[in-house]
Amino acid sequence: MSTLVSPSLLAANFLDLRSDVEMINRSEADWLHMDIMDGMFVPNISFGFPVLEAVAKVCQKPLDVHYMIEKPERYIAQTAKVGAMMMNVHYEACTHLHRTIEEIRLAGMKAGVTLNPSTPVCVLEDIIGDLDMVLLMSVNPGFGGQKFIENTIQKVQRLRRLIEETHSRALIEVDGGVQGETAPRLVKAGVDVLVSGSYVFKSPDPYKTIRELKSL
Repeated sequence: MSTLVSPSLLAANFLDLRSDVEMINRSEADWLHMDIMDGMFVPNISFGFPVLEAVAKVCQKPLDVHYMIEKPERYIAQTAKVGAMMMNVHYEACTHLHRTIEEIRLAGMKAGVTLNPSTPVCVLEDIIGDLDMVLLMSVNPGFGGQKFIENTIQKVQRLRRLIEETHSRALIEVDGGVQGETAPRLVKAGVDVLVSGSYVFKSPDPYKTIRELKSL
């Protein structure tokens, strides 16, 4: 299959969100990535349910919702009600991860787990078979536009081996510093889904940029 592309709404123009969402609708993007931050789990606050609900009404692409928050299990029902396709929670934020994954699935969504840069992939050994996707952060979460962490390439390779050894169907997604130089190396290492924010939304031709990422 071709590489999936999930542009990150965090880099969009919040004074004219409708235009940017309509650009995503017309583009070859597969999903729309939405980073929800609470100022506790990460040192930044992004947006919450009013924005999520408003975007869901006009976005024709599946919503790839990434919670960078404490106790994300509190919002499973609300996220499902919005119509999200994927609910992604941080391994570091969930005390009872298996239960949370089960509840996400029971609510009718796909279940993803995110790992921070310093969290090794081996922590997922006992749950990888239950996951639809693993998101590897290639920057420290909380802010857009950071420099790509090089160790992510080896981390993707280790995760790909774990998925193959366990016969898991989980996709590998990477978020942070994904652009023209890093994206081809990530896909070569085994990434299925590329999250890209500034590189897409600040591009002089976002349609072309999305198409080029998809062709990798």
